[in-house]
Amino acid sequence: MKEISDDVFINRIALTLIEGVGDVLARQLISYCGSVEAIFKEKKRALEKIPEIGPVTAKSIAGFKEFDRAGKELVFIRKHKIQAFFYLDENYPKRLKNCHDSPVLLYYKGTSDLNRNRMVAIVGTRKASQYGKDVTEELVTALGQMEATVVSGLAYGIDITAHRACVDQQIETIGVMAHGIDRIYPPSHDGIARKMILHGGLITEHISGSEPEKENFPKRNRIIAGLCDAIIVTEAARKGGALITAEIANNYNRDVFAVPGRIKDPYSEGCNLLIRNNKAVLLQSAADISYIMGWEDDPKLKKKAIQKSLFVELTEEEQQITGIIRQHQTCHIDLLSFQSGMTPGKLSTLLLKLEFAGLIRCLPGKVFQLC
Repeated sequence: MKEISDDVFINRIALTLIEGVGDVLARQLISYCGSVEAIFKEKKRALEKIPEIGPVTAKSIAGFKEFDRAGKELVFIRKHKIQAFFYLDENYPKRLKNCHDSPVLLYYKGTSDLNRNRMVAIVGTRKASQYGKDVTEELVTALGQMEATVVSGLAYGIDITAHRACVDQQIETIGVMAHGIDRIYPPSHDGIARKMILHGGLITEHISGSEPEKENFPKRNRIIAGLCDAIIVTEAARKGGALITAEIANNYNRDVFAVPGRIKDPYSEGCNLLIRNNKAVLLQSAADISYIMGWEDDPKLKKKAIQKSLFVELTEEEQQITGIIRQHQTCHIDLLSFQSGMTPGKLSTLLLKLEFAGLIRCLPGKVFQLC
């Protein structure tokens, strides 16, 4: 890749600091002026003639004085070996590049390839239940076997559960942040974030020193959606960041999956609504992901699935469930609950785990059989 001069680099950073100029408008300015450097050399009167650039924004551009701040940021990213991706560069994430409102400049610290063959986001509520955490961990395991990178937002609940499971299993994971890369928010996730850099990475559109302002989090969600081939919502309320991410993903023509939950559970309401409104595919097992994404014909994945099924160690309760299904060949969930003596919630969690392990499959009508 061609070496970028300091002046060009500083101008690119400066472009993101102009008050009133967002990502879409920044692209328009570059299109009309020909380059980032030309924007800062243009007269105020000429800038005003560019569509959607009024007198106020033209004044902000013509009178921009924060080049020293941009220069300090250049020193910071070089000192800490942070990569910067400008939207016109070849190394800018290809999936994100096709999104009309993607950041013009990204800061990234990590080892993972952001253009990896398979990228999947897992998002959900900050108030995750044990069921939501269990499902998330099982999904991470399955995605790792599919050789997918897992993307999330480093928040409490489902996000950090996904990241932590990836770190534990050495699966590449990317954390998208709503603030500068010089800090971790929430601070309690600092340890996981540092490990992610070694086997994944952290990415943001904000310069160092930027605070985790409330309005930054919905903006961050477009990066999560844009980086990925598919988005999985494992547990979510009617309102929240996970549903915003799903909506953005639909607008980006990404595949969206949602794990169904109990109809009276407020933190499953969002997932159920996505499914009901045909904004997400109902996700019952990891096999649904590979089928919808067209990954199931990959010979490497088939080999891994066979190897896994040969060496899975089952708990006593899992052995009980598979034994009942084997006895009846096909078994309805009500019969399973009756014969096992397990509560519906516990049984559903174990059944999902067995599905992800490739040991059982769910047939229409909540009927199960061995694979």
